[in-house]
Amino acid sequence: MKPEETVDYNVKVCWHAISRMYNTEAAKNDITTSIGFVLLNIDQEAGTPATKIAPLLGLEARSLTRILKSMEEKKLIFKVSDPSDKRLVRIFLTKKGLEKKEVSRKTVKQFNNKVRDQIPQEELDVFFKVCGRIQTMIENKDIF
Repeated sequence: MKPEETVDYNVKVCWHAISRMYNTEAAKNDITTSIGFVLLNIDQEAGTPATKIAPLLGLEARSLTRILKSMEEKKLIFKVSDPSDKRLVRIFLTKKGLEKKEVSRKTVKQFNNKVRDQIPQEELDVFFKVCGRIQTMIENKDIF
């Protein structure tokens, strides 16, 4: 079987193309794709517990720690200890973080709108169904 005939190769190549495209756009705004996705997952009013962000993005806690440190250095976020549970830290967006979140939101929306303009909904439905089935197979350990 040639690499281009395998499911994982096609998923990887497509995701890397999307990631490079997002990173090119993100760099214009002094952020990264990872930062953009974190920004999109922080609740603007209530903040978001740091422990909830990594699972939302499929990241390891170590990776998220590095990203959050970078975001703090760029003044995109600030942390607040939860008054009722000192172990819990909530992440909030700064004004600059809110601005970058909006840029990220527009970028993701533009990509999705362009894809939806070019690919019929029926094909996207099949794509989403296949992705969901593959994820389920992996989660259920049906492969290994």
